[in-house]
Amino acid sequence: MGFWYDNAIKPYLFRRDPEAAHQMAVNGMASLGRCVPLCRVLEGWNRLGKRCRPIELFGLQFPNAVGLAAGFDKNAVCWRAAAAFGFGHVEIGTVTARRQPGNPRPRIFRYPEEEAVINRMGFNNDGAERVARRLSRTRRARRRIPLGINIGKSRVVSIEDAAEDYLFSFEALADYADYFAINVSSPNTPDLRTLQEESQLIKLLTVLRDANQRRVEATGKSRVPILVKISPDLSYRQIDGILAAVMELGFDGIIATNTTLERPGRFAEVRESGGLSGQPLRRRATHVINYVHLQTQGRLPIIGVGGIHDSESAGEKMDAGASLIQVYTGMVYRGPLFAREVARAVAHRQRNDWV
Repeated sequence: MGFWYDNAIKPYLFRRDPEAAHQMAVNGMASLGRCVPLCRVLEGWNRLGKRCRPIELFGLQFPNAVGLAAGFDKNAVCWRAAAAFGFGHVEIGTVTARRQPGNPRPRIFRYPEEEAVINRMGFNNDGAERVARRLSRTRRARRRIPLGINIGKSRVVSIEDAAEDYLFSFEALADYADYFAINVSSPNTPDLRTLQEESQLIKLLTVLRDANQRRVEATGKSRVPILVKISPDLSYRQIDGILAAVMELGFDGIIATNTTLERPGRFAEVRESGGLSGQPLRRRATHVINYVHLQTQGRLPIIGVGGIHDSESAGEKMDAGASLIQVYTGMVYRGPLFAREVARAVAHRQRNDWV
């Protein structure tokens, strides 16, 4: 697949507008997801061997360490095919309470020499209620891998009303989420990152914690694990404030990191606004992961994201303290079976450590 992707599929896609190419990939994956027998065959082919142990985390079982990051499947239209490509979990979204078109186009820019992308999508999505209806069509028992739901703030809602906005999405989607990711770190929604300030974050997380508990008491259903997705552009003091809030309120983990507003190296000359992802983010994301791991003494699980483009960069995130990792930009440049390759490399590395 690597040969065909590099020499046929990728050149074809890269001649197209990045957002159009993305939509083609989503449509193709959605079509595969509707062909259940083929998905099962591919899943069996891409599954790790029996010697590889699944990962137990948040009360969930992940067949391997590699997930599809939020941003690829914003509207829950193609997630069912993720296991067929070798993913061990998938995170949809970012979903907002209100349907919104996102920022004006063009809003995705590729930088192939650096295997990087700048995006300023702006949480374009169908809204929580429509996404919930879409998810309701697939029984949870038919899921092959855990499904995370990433939620964010609607653009038209003020920061003062953000907690209620997130609450609406949480309540609409809670029955379908194996875990939630609370996105307070996208650089593409005005003022969103102010929700990472400790006082603002405590207010937001308290509302969601209480709603989670009320749901348990009212329905008898299990509590939904909730993680917080943070920015790579935070100072260490700011990260300390977030960790204090997350641990004090009993939340389940950190996703580190989102895209960056920094422009390292040759990107200093790039004038496109938006979040930078891919290889230029690798080092900073790893530093943040390691800092969170050390500050919490390994007690807070971390999903590592940012600059994973091969088995070495994946192993680097795991060595820094991540329990799971997620990819997106790396898959754009390396192809749809990138997850399988990385998952096998990580599992081989862990198996050798256990021995």
